[in-house]
Amino acid sequence: MPSTPTGWQRSTSVSGPGWSFLSLDRRAGEARRFSGGRSHPGYGFLSESAAFSEACDKAGPTFVGPPPELLELFGDKTRSRDLAARNGVPVLAATAGATTIGEARDFLAGLGPDSGVMVKALAGGGGRPGDTDTTSASALDVTTFSTMGRLSGQVPTVGIASGRCFAGNAALLGCCDVVIATPDATIGMGGPAMIEGGGLGRFRPEEVGPVSVQAPNGVIDLLADDDAGAVRAARTYLSYFQGAADDWEQADQRALRHVVPESRVRVYDIRAAIDVIADTGSVLELRRDFGVGISTALVRVEGRPMGLVANNPAHLGGAIDRDAADKMARFLQLCDAHGLPVVSLCDTPGFMVGPDAERTATVRHFSRLFVTGANLSVPIVAVVLRKGYGLGAQAMAGGSFRAPAATLAWPTGEVGGMGLEGAVRLGYRRELEAIEDPAERQRAFDELLAQQYARGKATNAASVFELDDVIDPAETRRWIGTALSGYDGDGRGGSTGRRPFVDTW
Repeated sequence: MPSTPTGWQRSTSVSGPGWSFLSLDRRAGEARRFSGGRSHPGYGFLSESAAFSEACDKAGPTFVGPPPELLELFGDKTRSRDLAARNGVPVLAATAGATTIGEARDFLAGLGPDSGVMVKALAGGGGRPGDTDTTSASALDVTTFSTMGRLSGQVPTVGIASGRCFAGNAALLGCCDVVIATPDATIGMGGPAMIEGGGLGRFRPEEVGPVSVQAPNGVIDLLADDDAGAVRAARTYLSYFQGAADDWEQADQRALRHVVPESRVRVYDIRAAIDVIADTGSVLELRRDFGVGISTALVRVEGRPMGLVANNPAHLGGAIDRDAADKMARFLQLCDAHGLPVVSLCDTPGFMVGPDAERTATVRHFSRLFVTGANLSVPIVAVVLRKGYGLGAQAMAGGSFRAPAATLAWPTGEVGGMGLEGAVRLGYRRELEAIEDPAERQRAFDELLAQQYARGKATNAASVFELDDVIDPAETRRWIGTALSGYDGDGRGGSTGRRPFVDTW
């Protein structure tokens, strides 16, 4: 974290009473950018960070700190510039010294499960090797990072990266449940100086970990247009942990009857279904640019906050690849840790297979979904929109169609132990090979395939109780509400289960 001589921290409640703080650290370069700086005895040099300050003010937070005398100083830019100039306080490039690390340690040590929400906006170049304000040899015994890690799964944590965020700042950022970044953010476990010092070449800060890299690789959950947008995104995210909303609207639910095309091989936009099922304007999609085969979003249904996962048939036909599995597994942990029920919209032919897929260690990555799903303490409602095949479909339902509070399907739903074309070719290989005429062989294949489709139709699966019911798509919201009516979690009290933390990946 940037030290107090080179950065500034301000505590504020993001969402009103009950939330802990918003700590804002901005690089000292802002002092030059906005023609001045701030200083205070005992706190040292304080960059103005006028842009972020204004962004937070516009977002409407309520201040709960820092000390009144420091706030008074912040309010007088002329005075702060004069004090800094008279004292000749230098700008030290927003690196972290022992003072800041110690203050961060002490602050985090005072937090716990009852502290509410933590939001940290982080920027800085990392540690300051030339620091002389300490007697430590290495500072490897500081507890800042372990203490931050212990908060995972106990309170919702949000990290905001604006500008350069390297080394310890990046480590703290990565410990957060959700990472929000602005377009100018560059995030890395080592900054240019460390990279060059290690003999790995010379790079500009913007080349180390720009958002063009960190969004598609899964580090960033939400991209904001600017600082103000980042604060708004944080407030929106935290709103899902404040209980049910009293005022909500819904789209015309009859539109859901037309989401899935008549042709079973045509793709469609799964987000169109999500937007209709969820309360109007309540969808907050996380990690949109990563693991695009599955959408993960926080939503509300009839005002109630919940998580939603959905296969994306526009990517690999809805097949689940490694990144999609990792994305969904972590999202399930996030919902479980904070007591949010989950809705799963299933349209998948199964897991992605083949030599190329296996080179990505899919056996381990896919299995995360079964381990995570089997240990959830929050309920799942699974809805098969079209395809529900094999292990991938089971993973979308928490590991088994018996696991959800309700396993439902639209009339377009079809299920099977594996892709039906493959099942026919595998199960009837000898019979088909015995037919010499290619045209006759194809007709036999088509007949066998039609039989499999008839057997796997949702209506047939429901008749043997593999599905709880086949529903009118327009009634999906009502069924979700009914299935979750016996669960009283609303995101405020967290899970009562045994989720110890939220995996950072």
